[in-house]
Amino acid sequence: MTNGVPDAVNPFVRKLEGFTSLPEADRAALLKVSEDVQLVPAGTDLVREGDPPAGVFLILDGIACRYKLRAGGARQIMAYLVPGDACDLDVALLEFMDHSITTLSDCTVVRIAPETVRDLLHRPAVAAALRKSTLVDEATLREWLLNVGRRSAVERLAHLFCELFLRLRAVGRADENAFALPLTQQDLADTTGQSTVHVNRALQELRSRGMIELQQRRLTILDLPKLKQLAEFKSGYLHLGERRAA
Repeated sequence: MTNGVPDAVNPFVRKLEGFTSLPEADRAALLKVSEDVQLVPAGTDLVREGDPPAGVFLILDGIACRYKLRAGGARQIMAYLVPGDACDLDVALLEFMDHSITTLSDCTVVRIAPETVRDLLHRPAVAAALRKSTLVDEATLREWLLNVGRRSAVERLAHLFCELFLRLRAVGRADENAFALPLTQQDLADTTGQSTVHVNRALQELRSRGMIELQQRRLTILDLPKLKQLAEFKSGYLHLGERRAA
């Protein structure tokens, strides 16, 4: 266990303040919740399908994902969890988990006890921000279903990269046009419902069209307007506001 991240760079506070203005006392409460961090290596299951819930996990650094496995081991990734994201706020209502959550990179996480979540929800501004965050999660899942079901291989990756860039930028984890992307081609394949061969071809096409550059696990978006146009990407479902979604 180590001390939490400073106020100025705390992604949990930044994310919730993107939804609503928070009183200073609420900011202090969120920072307090973020103090008792754990450093978790890549490939660690935070939650396993079938297990009883063990509290709410908050991601402060790194990338994790929700996933389900078929009997033969085939994996479908259904959500990425980036800094500032909390996993399943109402998890204490469940007897067991219906999906797993694993770290795709080294992560800094906090486990929040159910009673602490209840205390936070007694703060009206925090409760409103957390509920809006849950609505955004649901909207994002709908967009991912459309992505897998009705977009081409290259459009799927283009849409995913646009989304990740805006989400990470909103919490201070992206530069002007670049961000860390510690994902394998298998991760991208399991996210977009295609083979690694198709992912590789799609990446090559995006590179050849001058839209992205991917080197040393860092993605640079060379032409965001063209990438958005290709994917028919509209950021409204993320509810980031005009300043952050531009």
